[in-house]
Amino acid sequence: VQLQASGGGLVQAGGSLRLSCAASGRTFSRFGMGWFRQAPGKEREFVAAVSWSGGSTYYADSVKGRFTISRDNAKNTVYLQMNSLKPEDTAVYYCAASASALASNEYRYDYWGQGTQVTVSS
Repeated sequence: VQLQASGGGLVQAGGSLRLSCAASGRTFSRFGMGWFRQAPGKEREFVAAVSWSGGSTYYADSVKGRFTISRDNAKNTVYLQMNSLKPEDTAVYYCAASASALASNEYRYDYWGQGTQVTVSS
């Protein structure tokens, strides 16, 4: 499956952004989807995951209550709504697809998008 992430940009602290990840190729609804991020000089970290149907979600503690992951299988798209953004959320955000549901380990993901930059100014 091919993944294309979009929606990143520059936003002030406290603002919001919505990332999108469009999938093509294999049947999208068969994959658990996740978002990861990588800040400069840091390792890539898990942000959020959603199950095949979208009925279950899982978040990193650092974003819980501020970010919401969702998916629209009819549009082959997964979203990450990010509210109350903080400067420490600045990173390149990647979407990924996994045969597993709600995986937080990046090695459980087989397909990756190219990343979209999110910059939060203070």
